[in-house]
Amino acid sequence: MLKERQVYHLFIDGEWVPTESYTKVFDKYSGETIAKIAQAKKEHVAQAVTAAEKTFKENKLTPYQRYEILLKTAELMEQNRELLEMSLVQEVGKTLKDARGELDRAISTFRISAEEGKRICGEMVALQGVPGSEKRLGFTIRVPKGVIAAITPFNYPLLLGAHKIAPALAAGNTIVLKPATVTPLASFLLLDLLHEAGLPKGYIQVITGSGKEVGDWLLSDERISLFTFTGSSEVGASIKAKSGMRPVALELGNNSPNIIHEDADLVLAAEQTARRSFHNAGQACIAVQRIYVQENILDEFTQRYLNVVKELKVGDPKDPETDVGPMIDEREAKRSEDWVQEAVESGAQLLFGGKREGALFYPTVLANVTPKMKVVCKEVFAPIVTIIPYKTFDEAIHLANQSDYGLQAGIFTKDLNLALKAARELEYGGVIVNDVSTYRNDVMPYGGVKNSGIGKEGPRYAIEEMTEERMVVINL
Repeated sequence: MLKERQVYHLFIDGEWVPTESYTKVFDKYSGETIAKIAQAKKEHVAQAVTAAEKTFKENKLTPYQRYEILLKTAELMEQNRELLEMSLVQEVGKTLKDARGELDRAISTFRISAEEGKRICGEMVALQGVPGSEKRLGFTIRVPKGVIAAITPFNYPLLLGAHKIAPALAAGNTIVLKPATVTPLASFLLLDLLHEAGLPKGYIQVITGSGKEVGDWLLSDERISLFTFTGSSEVGASIKAKSGMRPVALELGNNSPNIIHEDADLVLAAEQTARRSFHNAGQACIAVQRIYVQENILDEFTQRYLNVVKELKVGDPKDPETDVGPMIDEREAKRSEDWVQEAVESGAQLLFGGKREGALFYPTVLANVTPKMKVVCKEVFAPIVTIIPYKTFDEAIHLANQSDYGLQAGIFTKDLNLALKAARELEYGGVIVNDVSTYRNDVMPYGGVKNSGIGKEGPRYAIEEMTEERMVVINL
């Protein structure tokens, strides 16, 4: 069974490696210190990559062995549910409701990856249909890339770690994991479970420390074959610029639009958008941010929406009844408060919220906003929503596409033709019909366009990113 530690060293080649300096990890609601983590230096990163490269070359696991390890890890996560959930509540500030949901999805991601790892294959290539190749047999195989550097964000440390670690292992790669400095504990707990499940040493290394420094050291090491990163568009662009010819998988920002058309089920639309606007304190790249409502139903929708929002309980994330907990730190809550104040000073109407207590920022709803306000055009990453009217469906599509981002969008309508039109014309990696932009099933391909990233997550699709397609030709 899992055991909590007070101090976490680096984990390299199956060993805990102490360093000269450590930093504190805080309970995001109480502010208490809950652990200390090591700060890596450049030589530690090099050692981690060396261990991963050596293991990849010398200690291969069969697909079925990888399947068994991943499946066993999922079982162990179930058995250690209470400790994993409380880790997320403390280090992220997640409510118990959100922590349970994240754990459920992380377990599912390991199970899906285990199954997908048994199905990695290529395809036949019809060489014989080309004159001169009548005696050639052609087919492709997929082979692991090698050492993968995985960098995860603070908002979903367990789930997004699972989406990088499980497919990488399923594909036969080794990993150097860099979790967010403010939320590293779930990664260490997952590390323990992987080894309890039978993962040999050297398959995963965990490096903590300054995100910029460790990231740059990883990028400068040519032995790394692929970088997978979830985080801000600015950091993602930097990784892409520095990675050279090596591939990257980048899951970046968004400011999700959700369209409420006049024929929508308003009870469903109001309930779904209101409850999914503020989960994880709005700190999710596909959280509802911009709600476009056809003007003839604007008043009715807004009232229904606000009625649901007013019922949400804000406070201690350890309370099972709490819906909205603290943001990751007081600085981010203050930044959110400033953005709202700036919008109001520029003419926006504060329909609800706008209140801050330390790192707690209450659900906030704005109207009368303009496209250039930060709360509209930027990724707000906070419990802040804007409600914006539109006249025609084409206008709604145009407004939704007025963004540098393109991860996921939602639309509520009973008209199949309009739903398909939205699917074709919305410039987003995912279009969710009669549900919110926040919907994600972990089996589906997940990734954006424009400044929202490159590549896809979801175990099957991540495995494709993390393997090379190799052509084989046999002269018979």
